[in-house]
Amino acid sequence: MTSLDTDYRFPFRDIEEEDFDYEKDCQGGYFATHAEKMNFKMFNYAEHNMHDPETNIDPDNHFYNNNNSTCEYYTDDQFNMNIKMANALSVIHFNSRSLYKIFSKITECLSKLKKFNIIAISETWLDNEKVSEMGLEGYELFTMNRVNKKGGGVALYVDKVLKCSLIECMSSIIDDVLECVTIEIHVEKASNIIISCIYRTPGSCLETFNEKLAMFSNLNDKKVQIICGDFNIDLLNPNGHQKTTDFINTMYSNCLFPVIIKPSRITIDTATLIDNIFTNKIDHEIVGGLLITDISDHLPVFAIFQNYFGIKTKKMNQTFDMIRHRTTRAIAALQVDLKEHNWNEVFANEDSSSAYDAFLSTVILLYEKHCPLMKITRKHHRSNKPWITKGIEDACKMKNNLYKRFIKLRTKDAEIKYKLYKNRLVNIIRTSKKEYYQTLLEQNRSNTQETWRILNSIIKKGSKNKNYPDYFKKDKDIVLDKTKDIVNEFNDFFVNVGFNLAKEIPESRNNNDLNKHITQNVSSMFIGAVTHREIINIVKTFKNKKSTDCFGIDMKLVKSIIEYIVQPFAYICNLSFRTGVFPSLMKIAKVIPIHKNGERCQFTNYRPISLLPQFSKILEKLFVNRLDKYIEKHNLLSDYQYGFRVKRSTSMAVMELVEGISNAIDNKEYTVGAFIDLQKAFDTIDHSILMNKLERYGIRGIAYKWMKSYLDDRYQYVEINNVKSKQLKVTCGVPQGSVLGPKLFILYINDICSVSKLLKCVLFADDTTLYCSGKDLEQLLTTAEKELNILKNWFDVNKLSLNIKKTKLIIFGTRQMKNISKIRVNGIEIERVYENKFLGVIIDDKLSWKSHINHVTTKMSKNIAILYKTKHVLNKKSLYTL
Repeated sequence: MTSLDTDYRFPFRDIEEEDFDYEKDCQGGYFATHAEKMNFKMFNYAEHNMHDPETNIDPDNHFYNNNNSTCEYYTDDQFNMNIKMANALSVIHFNSRSLYKIFSKITECLSKLKKFNIIAISETWLDNEKVSEMGLEGYELFTMNRVNKKGGGVALYVDKVLKCSLIECMSSIIDDVLECVTIEIHVEKASNIIISCIYRTPGSCLETFNEKLAMFSNLNDKKVQIICGDFNIDLLNPNGHQKTTDFINTMYSNCLFPVIIKPSRITIDTATLIDNIFTNKIDHEIVGGLLITDISDHLPVFAIFQNYFGIKTKKMNQTFDMIRHRTTRAIAALQVDLKEHNWNEVFANEDSSSAYDAFLSTVILLYEKHCPLMKITRKHHRSNKPWITKGIEDACKMKNNLYKRFIKLRTKDAEIKYKLYKNRLVNIIRTSKKEYYQTLLEQNRSNTQETWRILNSIIKKGSKNKNYPDYFKKDKDIVLDKTKDIVNEFNDFFVNVGFNLAKEIPESRNNNDLNKHITQNVSSMFIGAVTHREIINIVKTFKNKKSTDCFGIDMKLVKSIIEYIVQPFAYICNLSFRTGVFPSLMKIAKVIPIHKNGERCQFTNYRPISLLPQFSKILEKLFVNRLDKYIEKHNLLSDYQYGFRVKRSTSMAVMELVEGISNAIDNKEYTVGAFIDLQKAFDTIDHSILMNKLERYGIRGIAYKWMKSYLDDRYQYVEINNVKSKQLKVTCGVPQGSVLGPKLFILYINDICSVSKLLKCVLFADDTTLYCSGKDLEQLLTTAEKELNILKNWFDVNKLSLNIKKTKLIIFGTRQMKNISKIRVNGIEIERVYENKFLGVIIDDKLSWKSHINHVTTKMSKNIAILYKTKHVLNKKSLYTL
């Protein structure tokens, strides 16, 4: 092979036969400081009679050859041992040929290396749907994906600590020529850094490619430029290819210098340099290199710009995790201390709040003593593959050594040895992985939620973005970028969303009719005493959740210590029921915002997840058990309410509705069904109205006092990344995430079934459906309109917000319907539809079930696709388990 024309003065290393000779007697073997035995012969300017730089005006002598860059081959161990990343800007490029397919391999490779600032990927082969699954923790992802054809595509993962922005004019796709994504990193008191990832389509027009490349470069000629990618242009072309020469001239004329000067794609017959990182920062110390890994048929290339100061970074809220040192031995010691503790301070109190304060402070004090919080630095994208044993790790190193030997020797014998070992190792890893997931599925075969989590871990190649954005928009002109301001705004929004909605509900003219549909119950509820065994049995029914409350306590801890604290806790519960006082510290909720949909920087696109104190849930469950017995004994709930009731389900509610409509059709009658939409129903409940209804149901005396204490003076705060908002008082709604809240809601809405004598109800919590049947359609529509307006007044009186625009109307029947009158509620027309989803079932106006069957078929197809995707991971036994 011959070198490039010396007129271009490129310091590329050509490939000679002796470069691949294997030196068996070499000390250090595969584990040399770097892969020095893979060095290619460097172009030597001295051999070409270079003149004295002081008298020679050739730019090569004064500019292009005067650089501090190096380029070597490295294994991951050699990289970590020899490459310094402190105060450096680091860039690595992978050619993936389907990022979705080899995402786990790339993350596995990165997990073994020091953290890179920029990760560039070419040939991602992604579409817009798969991008959401390609998230990498700690990085922001920018992509350009092909739309009309497969293949291609580029991506940049940028460390979230860097302040950067997408340059849209330099991020584009030119069909059959190139794909490019470009970002700008902001630098203090220096030129910003432009980083591009480019993929050039093989066989595309080089003239057009060079023109676009020159245009991109000219846009940022005064800034630092770093261009990486797969250019599909061999810079080691032995024939002095003119188009390659033109590409080289284009890069040189824009002061762009190649960092990688050794082959990046090596086969048994060829060695080409088609992947590279170019930069105009050639006066800087740059460590370039290629990683020896068989992730794809292209070696990853990297460039480390040493001592790069001044890059603007974001102030990250947290770079560490706080975890409990909670070992089996620590829990055992905690149990002993709790058992032996003198609880007289609790027993001496006649106030449940004071008694609980003393109890909780002791539990927390001893918990902190035996299971202290520890600060753990977050590791960057560390691989978590429990099926990879120490033996498999050693075998992986051997495979990498055989691959290194193969690309060094490029002999058939070396290739066969490498591939045989690799195939055997793949089978071993696959078997180990199948056994791991089989055991995991067996352990969770009765836990549907955990089974889905396991399946997601198998089929998802990356994680969806669960991080909060750096800023939130309060309105058009106000942007919040400090976490403290963000959590306070979130809390204010969540606390007031129900209150503000309730304020918009018009005042009814018939407030005197508030309780006329509730029959006064002459009996009153009695709260029986609590036993130790009852508390222990209740705690056993809770799930082993690890989510902590505002005091840092989770249910898994409570379950491990309940037998040792049941005596003082039972005293507190009985004291609370005897005095009618719900402990104050049980009324503080920690709220976590969860993104629903839409823009991530809008507060309205988040819903609150409320985490109540663990001990509060136990006390609530004790009360609910007593309330349930009272409700069942006096038959207080409507037979048409199917939500949050024992031996009732969504299936029964659907059957109730369908049977009513079906009977009407059999009698050749029409049925008008209204599917009611209530906005934030649980959040707008008025406490005074609720208490009034409870009193009529027989919740009087101490029970009434306890319920009022439970609802009054509740507070919540929002927490994001360990930053807490100030606490705000909650003035309406039932407590979200509570055990008692759903039961209070169905009691609150229970009398709706008595409002109309002509409309039948089917209720499942706040899912409300009203219907009536008759032979005369016009008369039926008139009746339905009249009764729905009466119901609208009932909603207003009870501070429930009826969303008429989202409420739907279906007219059921098999006969033709022409010139049908409209139904209006409060002057607003209710939209007529021909099918609607009710409790997960699509009901159409003919009860044909065609849409629901199609819906179920589609779901089944997706489930089959999931099983198909897991067939390479799960064995037959695991698939049968699913």
